[in-house]
Amino acid sequence: MPAPGGAARRPTDCTRTMTTTSFLPPDSDSVTRLVHEFYADVRADPLLGPVFDGAIGDRWDTHLPRMVSFWSTVMLGARSFQGNVFGKHMALEGVAPAHFAAWLGLWKKHTERLFAPEVAQEFQFVAHGIARNLFRGFFGVFPDTIEPDAALQ
Repeated sequence: MPAPGGAARRPTDCTRTMTTTSFLPPDSDSVTRLVHEFYADVRADPLLGPVFDGAIGDRWDTHLPRMVSFWSTVMLGARSFQGNVFGKHMALEGVAPAHFAAWLGLWKKHTERLFAPEVAQEFQFVAHGIARNLFRGFFGVFPDTIEPDAALQ
Protein backbone atom coordinates (compact mmCIF):
# COMPACT_ATOMS: atom_id res chain seq x y z
CA MET A 1 0.00 0.00 0.00
CA PRO A 2 1.44 3.39 -0.91
CA ALA A 3 2.32 5.68 1.94
CA PRO A 4 1.03 9.25 1.97
CA GLY A 5 2.60 11.13 -0.91
CA GLY A 6 2.55 8.05 -3.18
CA ALA A 7 5.84 6.44 -2.03
CA ALA A 8 5.80 2.71 -1.48
CA ARG A 9 6.07 1.68 2.14
CA ARG A 10 9.08 -0.45 3.11
CA PRO A 11 8.28 -3.60 5.06
CA THR A 12 9.07 -3.43 8.75
CA ASP A 13 10.95 -6.10 10.66
CA CYS A 14 7.58 -7.38 11.86
CA THR A 15 6.31 -8.03 8.34
CA ARG A 16 9.47 -9.59 6.91
CA THR A 17 9.56 -13.32 6.46
CA MET A 18 11.50 -14.91 9.28
CA THR A 19 14.32 -17.28 8.41
CA THR A 20 15.52 -19.94 10.79
CA THR A 21 19.18 -20.16 11.66
CA SER A 22 20.58 -23.62 11.24
CA PHE A 23 22.77 -24.60 14.18
CA LEU A 24 25.39 -27.32 14.17
CA PRO A 25 25.11 -30.42 16.34
CA PRO A 26 27.81 -30.79 18.98
CA ASP A 27 30.00 -33.39 17.27
CA SER A 28 33.61 -33.79 16.16
CA ASP A 29 33.04 -31.86 12.92
CA SER A 30 31.46 -28.88 14.67
CA VAL A 31 34.13 -28.84 17.40
CA THR A 32 36.80 -28.84 14.68
CA ARG A 33 35.10 -25.95 12.93
CA LEU A 34 34.68 -24.06 16.21
CA VAL A 35 38.33 -24.47 17.20
CA HIS A 36 39.73 -23.51 13.80
CA GLU A 37 37.50 -20.46 13.34
CA PHE A 38 37.91 -19.34 16.95
CA TYR A 39 41.71 -19.54 16.89
CA ALA A 40 41.82 -17.73 13.53
CA ASP A 41 40.12 -14.83 15.32
CA VAL A 42 42.40 -15.22 18.36
CA ARG A 43 45.45 -14.91 16.12
CA ALA A 44 44.02 -11.81 14.44
CA ASP A 45 43.06 -10.18 17.74
CA PRO A 46 45.42 -7.30 18.64
CA LEU A 47 45.41 -8.23 22.35
CA LEU A 48 45.39 -12.03 22.17
CA GLY A 49 47.35 -12.63 18.97
CA PRO A 50 50.77 -11.63 20.28
CA VAL A 51 50.47 -13.84 23.39
CA PHE A 52 49.34 -16.88 21.43
CA ASP A 53 51.79 -16.40 18.59
CA GLY A 54 54.59 -15.86 21.11
CA ALA A 55 53.78 -19.17 22.76
CA ILE A 56 52.89 -21.22 19.68
CA GLY A 57 54.96 -19.55 16.98
CA ASP A 58 54.90 -21.55 13.77
CA ARG A 59 53.44 -24.67 15.44
CA TRP A 60 49.77 -23.87 14.77
CA ASP A 61 49.47 -26.93 12.51
CA THR A 62 50.16 -29.16 15.50
CA HIS A 63 48.44 -26.97 18.11
CA LEU A 64 45.03 -26.83 16.43
CA PRO A 65 44.51 -30.61 16.36
CA ARG A 66 45.45 -30.69 20.06
CA MET A 67 42.83 -28.03 20.77
CA VAL A 68 40.24 -30.01 18.80
CA SER A 69 41.21 -33.06 20.85
CA PHE A 70 40.96 -31.07 24.09
CA TRP A 71 37.51 -29.64 23.36
CA SER A 72 36.28 -32.97 22.00
CA THR A 73 37.37 -34.60 25.25
CA VAL A 74 35.83 -31.91 27.44
CA MET A 75 32.56 -31.45 25.55
CA LEU A 76 31.97 -34.76 23.80
CA GLY A 77 33.65 -37.22 26.17
CA ALA A 78 36.07 -38.31 23.42
CA ARG A 79 38.94 -39.01 25.86
CA SER A 80 41.44 -38.28 23.11
CA PHE A 81 43.33 -35.48 24.85
CA GLN A 82 46.31 -36.03 27.08
CA GLY A 83 48.31 -33.17 28.46
CA ASN A 84 48.91 -30.74 31.27
CA VAL A 85 46.73 -27.76 30.35
CA PHE A 86 47.39 -25.89 33.59
CA GLY A 87 51.17 -26.35 33.51
CA LYS A 88 51.46 -25.33 29.86
CA HIS A 89 49.52 -22.16 30.44
CA MET A 90 51.41 -21.25 33.60
CA ALA A 91 54.61 -21.14 31.52
CA LEU A 92 53.21 -18.29 29.40
CA GLU A 93 54.53 -14.79 29.89
CA GLY A 94 52.71 -11.50 29.59
CA VAL A 95 49.24 -12.78 30.49
CA ALA A 96 46.97 -10.10 31.96
CA PRO A 97 43.37 -10.20 33.26
CA ALA A 98 42.17 -8.49 30.07
CA HIS A 99 43.29 -11.51 28.05
CA PHE A 100 40.72 -13.69 29.81
CA ALA A 101 37.83 -11.34 29.03
CA ALA A 102 38.90 -11.06 25.38
CA TRP A 103 39.28 -14.85 25.04
CA LEU A 104 35.87 -15.48 26.58
CA GLY A 105 34.31 -12.79 24.39
CA LEU A 106 35.56 -14.44 21.22
CA TRP A 107 34.54 -17.87 22.50
CA LYS A 108 31.03 -16.58 23.23
CA LYS A 109 30.77 -15.05 19.76
CA HIS A 110 31.80 -18.28 18.03
CA THR A 111 29.77 -20.68 20.16
CA GLU A 112 26.62 -18.58 19.77
CA ARG A 113 27.09 -18.39 16.01
CA LEU A 114 27.56 -22.14 15.56
CA PHE A 115 25.41 -23.82 18.19
CA ALA A 116 21.87 -23.72 19.54
CA PRO A 117 21.63 -21.52 22.64
CA GLU A 118 21.65 -24.36 25.17
CA VAL A 119 24.71 -25.96 23.54
CA ALA A 120 26.51 -22.62 23.24
CA GLN A 121 25.82 -21.94 26.93
CA GLU A 122 27.34 -25.29 27.91
CA PHE A 123 30.49 -24.53 25.90
CA GLN A 124 30.63 -21.11 27.56
CA PHE A 125 30.09 -22.53 31.06
CA VAL A 126 33.01 -24.92 30.61
CA ALA A 127 35.21 -22.17 29.15
CA HIS A 128 34.42 -19.91 32.12
CA GLY A 129 35.47 -22.67 34.52
CA ILE A 130 38.74 -23.18 32.69
CA ALA A 131 39.35 -19.43 32.60
CA ARG A 132 38.67 -19.08 36.33
CA ASN A 133 41.17 -21.81 37.19
CA LEU A 134 43.84 -20.40 34.91
CA PHE A 135 43.18 -16.89 36.23
CA ARG A 136 43.74 -18.18 39.76
CA GLY A 137 46.96 -19.82 38.64
CA PHE A 138 48.27 -16.60 37.15
CA PHE A 139 47.07 -14.10 39.74
CA GLY A 140 46.60 -16.13 42.95
CA VAL A 141 42.88 -15.40 43.33
CA PHE A 142 39.69 -16.38 41.61
CA PRO A 143 38.27 -13.43 39.67
CA ASP A 144 35.06 -11.89 40.94
CA THR A 145 33.80 -12.16 37.36
CA ILE A 146 35.34 -12.45 33.94
CA GLU A 147 33.11 -10.52 31.62
CA PRO A 148 33.59 -10.98 27.89
CA ASP A 149 34.42 -7.80 26.03
CA ALA A 150 31.17 -5.94 25.45
CA ALA A 151 32.25 -4.98 21.93
CA LEU A 152 32.29 -8.64 20.88
CA GLN A 153 28.73 -9.39 21.96
